[in-house]
Amino acid sequence: MFFCLYIKKNDLPKKTIHKKTIHNFYQAKLAAIKIHKNAPGSFYCGCKIIWKQKKGIPNLISCGYKIRKNTNRANRIEWEHVVPAWQFGYQKKCWKQGGRKKCIKDQEYTYIESDLHNLQPAIGEINADRSNFMYSELHNYTSKYGRCNMKIDFQKKLVEPPKRAKGIIARTYFYMSQKYNINLSPQQKRLFYIWDKNFPVTLWECKRENLIFQIQGNHNNYIYKQCHKKFQ
Repeated sequence: MFFCLYIKKNDLPKKTIHKKTIHNFYQAKLAAIKIHKNAPGSFYCGCKIIWKQKKGIPNLISCGYKIRKNTNRANRIEWEHVVPAWQFGYQKKCWKQGGRKKCIKDQEYTYIESDLHNLQPAIGEINADRSNFMYSELHNYTSKYGRCNMKIDFQKKLVEPPKRAKGIIARTYFYMSQKYNINLSPQQKRLFYIWDKNFPVTLWECKRENLIFQIQGNHNNYIYKQCHKKFQ
């Protein structure tokens, strides 16, 4: 549900230049915790998050989440790459030699992996089940996670996220594609154009983008421009 929003002009990102201060995924996760302290809930399911130092614990009851299989990961918050690491890493030599673990020393890979615009706090079980599956529309599927309407076709390796995540997923993909030359298929582009149009930016999305800018020093212009147009 979307309600009337109000944002002060001074709350919007300022046109200043910052140096990138995040150099690896560990640092990115620490920064992401600070950014998401006041997030309205976990990324896909909207569960309230209890933060204990470096750990996030989802309140599964708050969003009606039903554990599908993995109780351990269902009870912790993990940092989901909206554009999965596989998608920007699989063509690299290090990835071919041993996957993500082998790319830790690859400077270009770690730079992309630690981009805060691409990180979202997700229930660990959802993060594991989504894996590197591509987003899609799954009209004939129902959720296996209770009231969290996350649909996953494990055979076709496709995922349809809840409506609350579709808009920012689209804008994240457009940003990552432009910044890091990640190719999107015609089908993906059409889907994300629809999601971007049908699910416009929210107040939290704009605040989050601003907080990332203050730390990382660059905007996701697909969010930033909409925020100024909608809330200024």
